[in-house]
Amino acid sequence: MGKSKESEKQGPLSPHQRWSAGRKREVVLRLLRGEPLDSVSREVGVEAYRLEQWREKALLGIDGALKDRMGDPLQAELDKAMRHIGELSMENELMRRERELRHPLASRRSRK
Repeated sequence: MGKSKESEKQGPLSPHQRWSAGRKREVVLRLLRGEPLDSVSREVGVEAYRLEQWREKALLGIDGALKDRMGDPLQAELDKAMRHIGELSMENELMRRERELRHPLASRRSRK
């Protein structure tokens, strides 16, 4: 019988295999859910200190993701100001073109 995906995730890796981010995530989630560090360490064949490092990195990543401000009021104000600047620039360009159409020679400078 072939191994299922779930059984492939359990136990230590072969010497030539590397830990994928997904597999590390599964192990860290087990630790965060409260499974004992020493038993997870024995089961997956990874030293406890290394599992603690993975857990710390994961928590730092969570902190960084949660610091990302969605709907930042300063960014919203800046976006509004930039839109207004764009609108004013378009109005200026339209007024410039209209002036050139009415007085085509007035916009040209002499080359003296």
